[in-house]
Amino acid sequence: MKNLSSTLLLSLILIGCSSAKPKPVQETKQPNILFIMSDDHTKQAWGIYGGVLKDHVQNRNIERLANEGVVLENCLVSNSICTPSRATILTGQYSHRNGITTLGKGLSPTYNNIAKEMGKGGYQTSIIGKWHLKQEPSGFDYYCVLPGQGLYNNPIMKTKENWKDYNKGGKIYEGFSADIIADKTINWIENRDKSKPFMSFCHFKATHEPYDYPERFSHLYRNETIPEPTSLYDKGPNTTGRSLIGQSIDSLGNRYVFSTNNPDKRSDYMQYPELPFSIDGLSKKEARSKVYQKFVKDFMRCGAAIDDNIGKLLDYLEASGLDENTIVIYTADQGYFLGEHGWFDKRLIYEESIHMPFVIRYPKEIPAGKRNKDIIENVDFSALFADYAGIKYPENMQGKSFRENLKGNTSKDWRQYGYYRYWQHQKDRPGHFGIRGKRYKLAFYYGKGFKNNHKQADENTKFWDFYDLQKDPNELHNAYKDSTYQKVITKLKKELLKQRALLGDTDKDSKKIQNSIKTYWDSKS
Repeated sequence: MKNLSSTLLLSLILIGCSSAKPKPVQETKQPNILFIMSDDHTKQAWGIYGGVLKDHVQNRNIERLANEGVVLENCLVSNSICTPSRATILTGQYSHRNGITTLGKGLSPTYNNIAKEMGKGGYQTSIIGKWHLKQEPSGFDYYCVLPGQGLYNNPIMKTKENWKDYNKGGKIYEGFSADIIADKTINWIENRDKSKPFMSFCHFKATHEPYDYPERFSHLYRNETIPEPTSLYDKGPNTTGRSLIGQSIDSLGNRYVFSTNNPDKRSDYMQYPELPFSIDGLSKKEARSKVYQKFVKDFMRCGAAIDDNIGKLLDYLEASGLDENTIVIYTADQGYFLGEHGWFDKRLIYEESIHMPFVIRYPKEIPAGKRNKDIIENVDFSALFADYAGIKYPENMQGKSFRENLKGNTSKDWRQYGYYRYWQHQKDRPGHFGIRGKRYKLAFYYGKGFKNNHKQADENTKFWDFYDLQKDPNELHNAYKDSTYQKVITKLKKELLKQRALLGDTDKDSKKIQNSIKTYWDSKS
């Protein structure tokens, strides 16, 4: 059921049409771009990628986009954490180039970005919703953004008129965040300068922790038992040989319990729906199962609000006659673990974390109902925007347009590996870099990082992960020591060094990391 505001808005638009067909609009030569992005809405919860949740997620409008456009099977994030991923999309640069390597960094308004370039090319631009780059958005003709993570209900949002850096400034907007963000996006498109093409970024806060949802979806999954991933009860590195511990889903259960017992001490990201929650008297396995059921149900309810609002946006485009000349993209800023390996959150080079689900529709050019398996990275989005706009792509941006790939014309020299780097070193989720090809993945956990809470994180004792994704798609066996793969691993190590050199991520100014590479590159562990 759609909310009242969206229903009224669409009704007003449709009343203005003289017949059943949308009223013709004066189209610009350049296509419009509606870039819809959610937070952490991982591919396992989209349904169109299969998996144990595919028959449970509410995804009517995601499916609608997929049926009318192209789905990317191997779209990869280069640093799986919110702020760096968003900075890479906007600047067209990997984290080491734009300097946004961790959550604590902010993007200076003076730094170049694709919105500024699109503006030079005649586009009107806007960003509405989650920003998460700390300092004031630049390059956008209009912005209305959440401070920090923002709130799900009655969120504060900031515009040029009331901007203050970081978490200050703004005013309260009543309602559920996803509904507000979609409505404001529609309102901006409807009232823009219609003589110009537009590029609008519509960025939902959902499905970020605490995975909240509007009341209209609270009925979903009542009295249902959701299927579990095969590796939910993974007991750690000893069972798989992996080099790290990761963030256990058990710690999410502890957050549920803490929030239940300490309502006055909940931070914004711990305002979980449907508390109280208890695991008293349960075995470790029973407790993990109960945590998973709450977690994944809340996550899918939250995702249902996104899908509902995607439908609202698509209906508006059709009703206003903009759909044929508007490129619509839906993606998430990274992947997320939904119990796989016994984990939640992201950050790691593992499949659930690095995959960005991505679907794109452009009726004038892109074939409908197709899938593409090329390795695309989030650094490439800016190049695609520039290509469609017909503007020059800045030489210091590092992306490659995949416009031809979407039409089935992949060039012979298209990349064979995605490069990944995670800086925010912690004991359980250490700093690492690696490459992911179509079959093989190799990661080096260099184990060096910044001080966390004034204390240097423990260094690694294991350094390499290698996976054969064809034989082991769920990454349940670190095959780094297997004799069968030693020639492949040697080749991949050379390729990893090659990629670091090509992209300029060589750590030439870090003696610690250089020494770690020198000491452990040939490590047997």
